Amino acid sequence: MSTTKPIPMAVRDIRRLFVANRGEIAVRVVRACRSLGIEAVAGVSEADTDTLAAKMANEVVILGPPLAAESYLRADKIVEAALRTGCDAVHPGYGFLSERSSFVRACVEAGLVFVGPSADAIDAMGDKITAVSLAEKAGVPRVPGSGALTDLAHAQRVGAQIGYPVLIKATAGGGGRGMRIVRDESELESLMSSAANEAQSAFGDATLYMEKFIERARHIEIQVMADAHGNVVHLGERECSTQRRHQKLIEEAPSPAVDSAMRQAMGECAVSLTRKADYCGAGTIEFVVDQRDNKYFFLEMNTRIQVEHPVTEMITGFDLVAEQIRVAAGLPLSFSQADVRLEGHAIECRINAEDPDRNFLPRPGLISRWETPTGKGVRVDTHCYSGYTVPPYYDSLLGKLIVHADTREQAIELMRTALGGMQVEGPATTASFHEAVLSHDDFVNGRVTTRWVEETFLPQRKAAQKAAAQAAKNANAAVVVQP
Repeated sequence: MSTTKPIPMAVRDIRRLFVANRGEIAVRVVRACRSLGIEAVAGVSEADTDTLAAKMANEVVILGPPLAAESYLRADKIVEAALRTGCDAVHPGYGFLSERSSFVRACVEAGLVFVGPSADAIDAMGDKITAVSLAEKAGVPRVPGSGALTDLAHAQRVGAQIGYPVLIKATAGGGGRGMRIVRDESELESLMSSAANEAQSAFGDATLYMEKFIERARHIEIQVMADAHGNVVHLGERECSTQRRHQKLIEEAPSPAVDSAMRQAMGECAVSLTRKADYCGAGTIEFVVDQRDNKYFFLEMNTRIQVEHPVTEMITGFDLVAEQIRVAAGLPLSFSQADVRLEGHAIECRINAEDPDRNFLPRPGLISRWETPTGKGVRVDTHCYSGYTVPPYYDSLLGKLIVHADTREQAIELMRTALGGMQVEGPATTASFHEAVLSHDDFVNGRVTTRWVEETFLPQRKAAQKAAAQAAKNANAAVVVQP
C-alpha cells in the first residue's frame, strides 16, 4: 500500500480493535492492525456487509440499518458491539463519531481504549472560539476577528472594526456549513440568520463568530503527532487549496508555496498549540495563508486522522494510522522531530462517484469494472472492487489515488498517467476532472487558491465545453448531403 517504515511491535493492552467506520478509512485501519499483529473487528451497516473492510476483518458486526443515524452514529451500539466481540480499543477513523467527545467518554467509561485524543482535548479544539483562544495563548497568529457574536449590533461593531469582506462562521462548524461571506454591512443581518439556522440544523449549536475574509487564500495544514510522554512532532505541511465549496479535492505535500523557513515557523506554531491543548494522538493544525504577503493564520485543529494523511506518509515514510494505535496504547512515538525527513513530492486525488459535468451529482450504483493503476510511486486507498455496489446513503468517496515522485513536476506527470489508468465502469467518477485540473497552467505553476476551482477553473471548463459543442453543431450543419 505504501513504502512506510516498519514499526517495532510492542503494543500492550490492544490485541483486538473495533473499526467504527466504513469505506476506505476502515480498510486503512484494518491494514494498520495487520501490520501490528492486532485483530480487527469491522462494525458495518446493513448496506456495507460486502465492503472490502468487512471482507478483510477478522470479524464483522452489523450495527444497524443503512442510515448512518441508525448505525455509524450510534455510539451505544458501537460500544456494545466492541465489548461483545472482545475488543480492547476503538478506532473512529474520520467523520461520523471521530470528533464527538461524548463518544470518547462512552468508550473510556466502558473500559475501551479510544484511538484518538482525550474528550477534553476534542472539546477544547472542537469549539472554534476556544481553539482560537488557545492558539493565541500558544503564540499562534489568528485571523483578525471576534469571539462569540451576541447579536447583530455586536456583529456590526466587529465588521466595522476589521473591515469588509468578513466571514461568518459557526463555532461548532466544519465542511463549510454555517459559513457565509459578507461583503457589505447591508448583507450582515440576513446572512447571519441563514448561517445560524444552518449551524443549528447541522451541529445543534447556532453560535457564530466573525473573521476577516481573505480574498486570495491558500489552505495549508500541518500534521502533528503527540504521545502521552510529552513528545510532540510535526511532519511538515500539506497543500489543500484545490477545493470546491470548502471541500478538498486534491492535496499535495509539500506545498509549492511554503519554503523551509515558513515550514519551520508553521511547524513550531503547530507543535506549540498541540502542547497547549494537552493533546495526544494524530492531529492537524490548519492555517489560512494570505497569498498576497504569505502571512499565515490559525484556522482550526482537526482532532483525528485526515482523509489526506497518505501524502504525508509518502514523503516521510511513517505509517500514521499504526502510530495512532501505538500512541493510544500508551507507547511513546517511534520517531523524533530529528527523524522526520521530507523526501520527494506526493499528490492525492479524491476519486468520487460524482458527475463533474452535472454539478458533481452523486452517482451510486454497481461498479461492473474496477481496475486501478499500479507501479512505482503509485498507491490506491479504496474499499471498492469489481462487482461492488456503491450505496446511496453515504458520501461519494470511492477511494484515493496517491502518487510519489522525486519532484513536483514528476509527481504531476505521474498522477496524470495514473488517472488515465483508472478503469471504472458503472458510476461516473471525478478522475477526468482531476486530469484536467492537473493540466491547467495555474495548478502546474502552483497558483491555486481556495476559490480557484469555482472562480476560474469551472467557468473556463464550462466555456470550453460550450464552445466545443457549438463547433460540433456548426460542423454538422455545414455537412452537405449529396443527392
